[in-house]
This record gives sequence, C-alpha cells and structure tokens, in this order.
Amino acid sequence: MDKNKLYWLLQIFGWLSFALVNLFFVSLARGITPVQIGAYFSLAIFYFLSTHFFRFVIKNKSWLEFPIAKLVSHVLIGVLVLSLLNTLAQIIINWVFDTLNTREDFRPLVLFANLFTSFLYYSLWSLLYFLFYFLDNYNSTLKYQARINEIKLIHLRNQLNPHFIFNALNSVRALVDEDPLKAKSAITQLSNILRYSLIMDKYKTIPFGEELDTVKDYLNLESIRFEERLKVLYDIEQQAYQYKIPPMMLQTIVENGIKHGISNLMKGGIIEIKCTIGLLDDLYIWVKNSGQLKQDGNAKRRREGHGISNTIQRLKLIYGSRASFKIFNYGQDFVVTEIKIPKQNINLD
Repeated sequence: MDKNKLYWLLQIFGWLSFALVNLFFVSLARGITPVQIGAYFSLAIFYFLSTHFFRFVIKNKSWLEFPIAKLVSHVLIGVLVLSLLNTLAQIIINWVFDTLNTREDFRPLVLFANLFTSFLYYSLWSLLYFLFYFLDNYNSTLKYQARINEIKLIHLRNQLNPHFIFNALNSVRALVDEDPLKAKSAITQLSNILRYSLIMDKYKTIPFGEELDTVKDYLNLESIRFEERLKVLYDIEQQAYQYKIPPMMLQTIVENGIKHGISNLMKGGIIEIKCTIGLLDDLYIWVKNSGQLKQDGNAKRRREGHGISNTIQRLKLIYGSRASFKIFNYGQDFVVTEIKIPKQNINLD
C-alpha cells in the first residue's frame, strides 16, 4: 500500500478509535448523551488536525534529517506546545457544548491532568510516527543496497568485459609510439574508471563533479577509439557542482548513448551533456546523443536494458516521486535522456 494512503488510513482510524473508546467507557459510568458524543468527536478531530499539522512541520522543516539529540529536543518541545493547545481546546469544546464546570475544570490539578494526558497521547503518536519512519527507511536502505550491488555487478560486467578492455588497450597501444604522453594519460583515465567502479557502492550519492570527472575519462577513452566520429559537448551550470547524484547514474546514461546510438552510426555523432537548475532549484541533467529510439517493444527493451531500468529504480528508492526520468527522441537525429534531481539533495556544506 502507498505510504501516504496508509498514513491517512491510520490517522483516521486511530483518532476515530480514540473517540469511540472514550465514549464506551463513559457509557459504562453514566450513559451516553448527544452532547458527550459531540464533545469527544470534536476532541478527536482536534487531535487529528493537530497531529497532521505536526507531521507537516516535521516534513517541511526537514526534522527527519536532524541529528538524534536535536530531533528529540524539537519533538519534545513540539509535543509540549501541542499539549498546551489541546488543553485549551478541551476548555473551548466544553464551553461550546455547555459542559464546562469553571469550578472544577480550572483547578490546577485538573488542568495538569489534562495536560499530562494530552502529552501522553501526542508522545505516543510521535513514537509511532518516527518508529514507522525509521523502520521504513531501514527497509528502503536494504532495498537500495541490494539494488546498488546489482548495479555494481552489471557495471563491472560491462566495464570489465573483454571487448571493452580490448578496445581500450588497443587505443592506448596505438598511442604508445605516436604520442607517449597521451598514452600515459589514457592509461590513467582507464585506471580511474576501474577504481571508481570498485568503490562506488560505498556511497548512496556522490558530488556531481566526481561523477562528471569519471564520465569525462570514459568519453576521452572512447574518443581515442572513435576519433573524428565522436564529438563531445558540455554545458554545465556552475551551481550543478553543489549537488549530489547517485553514483554511476550519468555514466550509465552516457554509455547507453554510445553503445546504442553512436556506435551504430557510420558517421558517428555527438554526446552532449547539459546541466541546469530549474525554477524550484531542482537539478536537471540532459544527455543528448545521436541516434533514435526504436518504436517496437523488443528494440526498446534492448535499448533500455539493465542500466536504464536500474537507474530508474535507484532514483525511486533514493528520492521517491521527487525525481523523474525521461528518455525520448529529439527530432529525427537525436535521443535525449532527462533526469531531475530534487533540491533537497543540494550540498550546502
């Protein structure tokens, strides 16, 4: 079940049960009147609205990203404020339903009891909310680790297959006599790619600049193989370097463009990488490559393959619905892959 739907289901069922249970015990003591039904349901509605507002504050102010000590202190203060408001709400509800006993209800002991009871209810709600969040987050982390391990194996298979190594070493060998310095640089670039592939599973996200450096190493190696058939263009906004992205995400898209696009064209083509910041501070990454997406299902599946499907899954696991992935034909000669990374992932350190 969708997490948002589950939240609303539990929220409604929980506070409805609160009202019904209280009415049940009241009925055992002195029977139920319409006034009591209205009062308890009004109180349940206040609990419902106030806890939902509390959830809104937690999410909007990014409390879930706080260190544990800071999170606990903020939650305790929030629960205390809600308890004070709830105590005031109980007085107003009793006044509205004409059940307010000023002599009894304003006694310090009664006010403290109401405050303490409210504090317990809000504390229990907070405990359940954060317990669910951390358990769900732990489960998502396990799923992410399983997926990243799969990505690593697939990438290592693609990068370390004999065909890739053969082409890369042949390209370097051709340069040894012609341009020793360029050959040395090519070996360094190949080493960087292989080392990066081995350590990428340690991180959920990495600085955009590190990923781009690896992509540049890869494209430099491919430029040796394709020579004039491959043209590479970069258009990167400076602010993009402040963001973090999933490791090997951009690399996978670029490899996909080379393998399924440019390598199939006699005249070769271009790879263009463009990064811009949207109106809502989201990072947009465009990779445009020469070629065309085939319309039949089998060809499309071959094009997308494991790399694209796993990229989509990783984006979903890390960002949920806040990220997006699109791949489409651009005119008659190009394919564009568009990825949106949400602004919450920006690195302000």
